[in-house]
Amino acid sequence: MAIRCFVLDDEPLATNLLQDYISRLPDLELVGISNSPSQALGTLQQMMVDVIFLDIQMPRLTGFDLLRPLSYRPKVIFTTAFREYALESYEFDVVDFLVKPISFERFLQSIGKLYRFSAVPFTQPEVQEQPNTTRDYQYFKVDKEMVRLYLDDILWIESLKDYVRIHTVSGSLVSYLRISYLEEKLPPNRFIRIHKSFIVALNHVQAVSATYIRVNNVEIPIGRIYKAKLDEILQKK
Repeated sequence: MAIRCFVLDDEPLATNLLQDYISRLPDLELVGISNSPSQALGTLQQMMVDVIFLDIQMPRLTGFDLLRPLSYRPKVIFTTAFREYALESYEFDVVDFLVKPISFERFLQSIGKLYRFSAVPFTQPEVQEQPNTTRDYQYFKVDKEMVRLYLDDILWIESLKDYVRIHTVSGSLVSYLRISYLEEKLPPNRFIRIHKSFIVALNHVQAVSATYIRVNNVEIPIGRIYKAKLDEILQKK
């Protein structure tokens, strides 16, 4: 399920930039955007969102003033040019504090924190199956926990710079790891890197073309420099 985002900043250039950044990530859905804090307050009272990208110093109503009367507490990523607000901002359910100008790389770090702070994708089911000790597994750090993943449940792994999103048969999670580390850590007879941003599990490959691999009905691109190694491995299968 996509994360529902709302952007509020009195500067149109700032909202346009964040709108562009959000559009680049398929797991984020922009459900509202505003340059008026008073109008945004009315909208947010009627429409629940998961996260607000929120400026602090705005005319008539500050970002803090907007959050206090809300009947629910969304996650908050503050976006401001004023560092002195950082301490006060932690009165709220703050995920990150972005100081303008905001680069896409710094924005991605905030999204990584957002995934780690969001309990829903990583909640363990109440009824746990007994671990099958014959299945290979590894532990991955997710938020403040070490989560066990069985290797045969992993479909593919996607790089988010300093983080990775691990897609499994039961959903996805984000861990603070570099994809190059996992490339070395995972067994090479079961996983292969096919792109600078993707590792796939060979036992879940449905089809292969000259430009992509299909896993779980998702087409994942093949990088030019990885194609020869992929062809060599597939010929041995």
